[in-house]
Amino acid sequence: METRRAVDVFDHWAQIGKDEGMERGHAPSVEYMIGQMLNEQTTQFSVLDVGCGNGWVVRKFSHHPLCVEAHGVDGALSMVQKAQSIDSTCTYHHGLIPQWHPHREFTMIHSMEFLYYLHEPLEFLKILHNEWLAPSGKVIFGLDHYTENESSLEWPASLQVHMTCWSISEWASAFESAGFRKVTTVQIGQKEGWEGTLVIQAESSR
Repeated sequence: METRRAVDVFDHWAQIGKDEGMERGHAPSVEYMIGQMLNEQTTQFSVLDVGCGNGWVVRKFSHHPLCVEAHGVDGALSMVQKAQSIDSTCTYHHGLIPQWHPHREFTMIHSMEFLYYLHEPLEFLKILHNEWLAPSGKVIFGLDHYTENESSLEWPASLQVHMTCWSISEWASAFESAGFRKVTTVQIGQKEGWEGTLVIQAESSR
């Protein structure tokens, strides 16, 4: 099967306004994820959203009174341009991952519906843990495409895009192998025919 680059798909989606539907569809899971990250937060933090799309999650984090720096990165140029046109306060980067690298370490890293588009997710997680995340920092990732969520398994064929498909235990093991500690998984928004968003939360062991 001939595949397209995921960034090309999302670049087109930004141009036709499909990013707004993605925002609405992912909002319940992301609200849970942000709550998990900010629950009982008492110190200032910096945050990076990986695969930020039009920047809606970056803006949500930036509204927290303890947020001192909020960044997003995306490989789809149209998504980044849309984020920049909406918001001049936060910082948005255009870059292909894993080649792109941030200029600093972050105390929080968030990502929704990004990680499985990589051909080598474990290698990226190692880079993220060792170079992107500050010591004692924490991450949270949301994934809708995983083995147990059977209704998502046809997505690679229908979109003609590569997607790494691992089970919940395989994703958890990858985070542990990359060096993270306190790795937890939970499925959010389960309903008939849909196993929900797999939310993976972990902390730096540095």
